[in-house]
Amino acid sequence: MEIQEYIAEFVADWRLAGHSPATAETYARYIRHLTEFKDLPVTLQDVKRWLATSMSSESARARARAVRAFGKWAEDHDGPEWTWWPQVPLTTVHQTPQPTASHDDYVLALQRARSLRDRLVIELLWSTGMRVSELARLTRDDVNLEERFAVVKQSKSGKPRLVPLSDAACRLIRRVNSQSDSVLSMTSHAIQLMLRRIDAPSAHAWRRGWAVNSLRSGVSQTSVQAAGGWASGAMVTRYTAAVSGELAISEFRRRQDPATPSHSAT
Repeated sequence: MEIQEYIAEFVADWRLAGHSPATAETYARYIRHLTEFKDLPVTLQDVKRWLATSMSSESARARARAVRAFGKWAEDHDGPEWTWWPQVPLTTVHQTPQPTASHDDYVLALQRARSLRDRLVIELLWSTGMRVSELARLTRDDVNLEERFAVVKQSKSGKPRLVPLSDAACRLIRRVNSQSDSVLSMTSHAIQLMLRRIDAPSAHAWRRGWAVNSLRSGVSQTSVQAAGGWASGAMVTRYTAAVSGELAISEFRRRQDPATPSHSAT
């Protein structure tokens, strides 16, 4: 079997296993790039040299993860003999704090919003954690205002999921007049332009803010992962660690100064 056939089979099996289709395609692209860099057979030394051509540590790590995933699949499915795949080095990536929308950002953005539709976008970003592409595709048939939830039919993971809606979001959806079946009648690009126009945080920052605020409010990590549509809990675990650090600092300060008010909830 040719390597391209193996790659196609890997992508199909990855998707059938319920993993992210986007991740499968990304991994496949990296494996194709590797086999263009070095003709078969590929050795561990070849992979290391290929990783060294990466433009950044993040890129090198992403490439390594792709090789490991494909190597493990090949081992389980009689694919190419990449028995060295567990030895592929994962480059250490130093995490930098990512912009995260806060409750103050939410209040300020609502004040700066120029229309009901703008306010609805802000409310949905803050209270649902939906991706901007998911907001743009949301239709009125996807929304149940009586039960206060929306169905995200086309998510990054490829699986539909339920997202709770706030009372404010339901009220705004009822008030916003849409000329189409779309809830917002806005493209992803239009939503991003609106956020820049009112000097609000990016859509990704709102998504992070939703996750952090939910965890801080006591929502379980499992529920945040399910509602947010993350395929794995790695990202939510990172948010949990950040919140735990905040709460630990707050608790120590209260013990040192009993008069210090608690900021564990917003």
